[in-house]
Amino acid sequence: MRARWRGFGIILLVVAGGSVAGSAELTCSPAELDARSYALTTRAQALIINDPRGSWWDGFQLGKHEKQLADLNEASAYAAERAIELDPRNLMAHGIVARVALALEEPERAEEAWRRVLDGGGAVVWSATLYDVDARTYFFLAFDRRALRVYRMEQLAGVVKRGFYGIPEFPGPDNERFYAAWGGCLDPAIVPDAVVPWSDVREIKAGNWVLWFKLTRPVTVGSDRTGKRKTLREIKVNLHGRTGELEVYKPVGQEDLALRGRGPAGYQDAVRRTIVKFVDPDRRIALPPLKPGVGW
Repeated sequence: MRARWRGFGIILLVVAGGSVAGSAELTCSPAELDARSYALTTRAQALIINDPRGSWWDGFQLGKHEKQLADLNEASAYAAERAIELDPRNLMAHGIVARVALALEEPERAEEAWRRVLDGGGAVVWSATLYDVDARTYFFLAFDRRALRVYRMEQLAGVVKRGFYGIPEFPGPDNERFYAAWGGCLDPAIVPDAVVPWSDVREIKAGNWVLWFKLTRPVTVGSDRTGKRKTLREIKVNLHGRTGELEVYKPVGQEDLALRGRGPAGYQDAVRRTIVKFVDPDRRIALPPLKPGVGW
């Protein structure tokens, strides 16, 4: 897979170049960063996320979506790692690795990146679905040492084009501001739709497909698709990055084998444990045992 991405326009150009020396202090400024490194964490990430990996017919091919998402994660991580080689000060590159390495089941690599980003004053940012607000649009959740912040997609991307069922499309490579924000360089002028200090989180529960952040005080979150706002006493969120897998099993009382889907419960557990490791040194936030079962 990585050989494929070496041939991808912008990445081919930077691979041919050398790396640059830089201090350990991270920055988001394109004026200070090596231009090739910055491009790999903005424009290249846009090309990767928007690269068509399948068709409508893929919905009928078992396991196809899992492979496509793995390809996306590996390509994104490869570009970010190359960006770090070119300029170690690129906060966005470390932010991408912090998020994607968890999806790739590389916890040590993820934790090192989390440490660099949070120590550098940045955030680790996920695209997400908030089912209790609007399952047909995307949100972005930013995690730093102080709080969990919720942004509507259009706060970061501007007005988005919507496709089937109203699901938003990701912007193109010219929208560097959006991809910088997704990498952890959020414009401080953008006011989050909701801010949850870690002192207001009492528990993080992991399921098959989602995490539940149980709150001591309710928050309100709005949808950029409907304009409606919901009051939440818990944030039920799917942090994008992993999909489920199919397994063969024998139903009780039946002779024939059957297929069933299993959500990425291990991914959910790894994400919550990584979060609390960096934001809850006093271990105040409860982590109930992982018991995925069926359903959410």
